[in-house]
Parts: sequence; C-alpha cells; structure tokens
Amino acid sequence: MLPTPKKYFVTAAAAEGETALTAFDNALLKARIGNVNLLRVSSILPPNCELDNDLVIPPGSLVPTAYGAIISDTPGELIAAAVGVGISEKDQFGVIMEFSGKCSAKEAEERIARMLEEAFKMRGIALNKTIIKACEHRVEKIGCAFAAVPLWY
Repeated sequence: MLPTPKKYFVTAAAAEGETALTAFDNALLKARIGNVNLLRVSSILPPNCELDNDLVIPPGSLVPTAYGAIISDTPGELIAAAVGVGISEKDQFGVIMEFSGKCSAKEAEERIARMLEEAFKMRGIALNKTIIKACEHRVEKIGCAFAAVPLWY
C-alpha cells in the first residue's frame, strides 16, 4: 500500500521537441518534474496536504501526479493545458481537475474553474479556495502544453 501524500505543488509549462515524446519530455523538464516517474492519478487531494511551491523531488522517484497534456504537430495551432486544486473548508480534502485542448490558457483556466465548482457542488462541500495554473503554446513544429499537480510525501 502506498503512503498518503503530504505535499504538492501546481505547475504548467509548454515546450517544443523534435518528436511528440521529446516535446512532452521538454515540457516536463520546464514544469520541474522531468526527472521523475509520473504515476497518473485521479482527482482527490488528500486531507491536510500542504502546498509547497519549492518542493524538490529526488530524481527517479515514483510520483503520484494528476495532469493534463496535449501534443500537436500542426504549425501555428494554439494548444493549452491547465490544472486546478479546489480546497474545502476545515481541510476535509481537495479536488484536482485537469484539462487540455486547442484553446488559450485563459479558456483552459475558465474551464478548470467551472469544473472545480461543479465537483464541489456534486459533493455537497463548500469550495474555500482555488489554485489554478495554465499555459498555452503556439506550435512551431511539434509542441506540448502540460499542467500538473505532483503529490509528494
């Protein structure tokens, strides 16, 4: 059984690459999680999990991460990715939402805000605070927009 994460940060970055995989890898590097192994998770932030914007995760670590990503090889196309964390009152738990698409960062942020509101409404829990990060990228050759919430111990 895996331990419950105690820390997290919110990140978003975009990059180009010679291939789809290297564009994705370059975006991970710019997002500060390029040297770890991502374990994709769904969307619950554990109770009492603390935001740590300076978090440094050891290379090679297995890192539970909620993320959205889009890769495009259409020059001139605008792509975006966003993540958001909704935090409940009284530190019950939080909800993470992720999005990627062919749109601007502003549109991606707006979509995340709506998804967080809906997620809390469906759970019958008051939404106390939101943290949203987004990025957009105009594709040159092969580009990736990536946004994530890495969770750590």
